[in-house]
Amino acid sequence: MVTEITQGVKISVNTAYQPEYSNPLNDHYIFSYHITIENLTDTTFKLMRRHWFIFDSSGDHREVEGEGVIGLQPVIEPGNKHEYMSGCNLITDMGSMEGFYQMKLIDTDEQISVRIPRFNLIADYRLN
Repeated sequence: MVTEITQGVKISVNTAYQPEYSNPLNDHYIFSYHITIENLTDTTFKLMRRHWFIFDSSGDHREVEGEGVIGLQPVIEPGNKHEYMSGCNLITDMGSMEGFYQMKLIDTDEQISVRIPRFNLIADYRLN
């Protein structure tokens, strides 16, 4: 698990290789990731947008951005958390992701950027 705190928002990420959905003969590797967003502040915020930087070991990289996460723009009150699972496909069996969330503070409408720490996507068999 990797974890990082930015401006009182804690992001934790766990990853898993999904061999049952992958097809290495066709350079198709699927990974899942579970993200926990914890509000350690005394202010309620709403997750507005996400921006991902995705890299694989061939040197390929791409950016993905959009509203919310998995179709939601969760409101997270002080002391609460939001968790979700999503996935990523790569053309190699190793890579990484990182990025940031754009949050809106409900009380002031101020926008803040919360860093999503870099996490590795590695097929289990590469760890031997």
